[in-house]
Amino acid sequence: MARYQLILAYDGTDFAGFQRQRKTRTVQAVVEAALLELGWQEETILFAGRTDAGVHATGQVVAFSLDWHHEDEILLNALNAKLPQDAVVQSIARAEAEFHPRYDASSRTYLYTLYYAQQNQPLLERYAWRIWPPLEGKLLNQAAAPFIGRYDFSSFGRAMKPGSSTVREVFTSQWTEKDNGWIYEIKANAFLYHMVRRLVYMQVQFARGALSFEDLVKGLSERVIIKPGLAPSHGLVLSKVAYEGRMQGSVDQTEN
Repeated sequence: MARYQLILAYDGTDFAGFQRQRKTRTVQAVVEAALLELGWQEETILFAGRTDAGVHATGQVVAFSLDWHHEDEILLNALNAKLPQDAVVQSIARAEAEFHPRYDASSRTYLYTLYYAQQNQPLLERYAWRIWPPLEGKLLNQAAAPFIGRYDFSSFGRAMKPGSSTVREVFTSQWTEKDNGWIYEIKANAFLYHMVRRLVYMQVQFARGALSFEDLVKGLSERVIIKPGLAPSHGLVLSKVAYEGRMQGSVDQTEN
């Protein structure tokens, strides 16, 4: 029996989130169904992050144990043959027996995409939030900068378990112009539920002139909801999960 970790990408449009739920299609459910066909016998896989319905991923990390007597590349190809078209294993590697993709992670990075258009653009709509009129990048980055640091983010999200800490440390919070829009990158040690989508929504409201800078940052010093709202889920991507002392994934990794 060997421990494996894999990096998973998926289009979240037709999933009701990552975590298994009764009578709904989830990423966890389709991955576990594929593994069951290969002799997997555990009760559940382990994973780095619980993405919401509609949220995508290019760097979700999953771990499981399997009695497999063939090369890792054969396992990768076998899993991809059994997964649906909107999910794919990008790479697979052997992991330490105690490896846990959530608790061992040192940081997670999310990307959020905005695009500018007066009318819906079908080829962009699944993966970006349409904004019109265009926003000024200087204002977006002015709004993003204050969130770098260690704060209680309870005004911007909630903990998955009642009573657990809402303090998080953000390492990167910045907007980069791309084509006809902007991409927001946020990297932190961990995130609260809905935290990224709420931060994006509030930064957009500030750039639109609908929220003052004082109100934008007030939640870092007080527990207060200034302007309720969330950015749409389809613009968000779990891009990368990193682990202390190594890059995402591990050495001797088989890639697709």
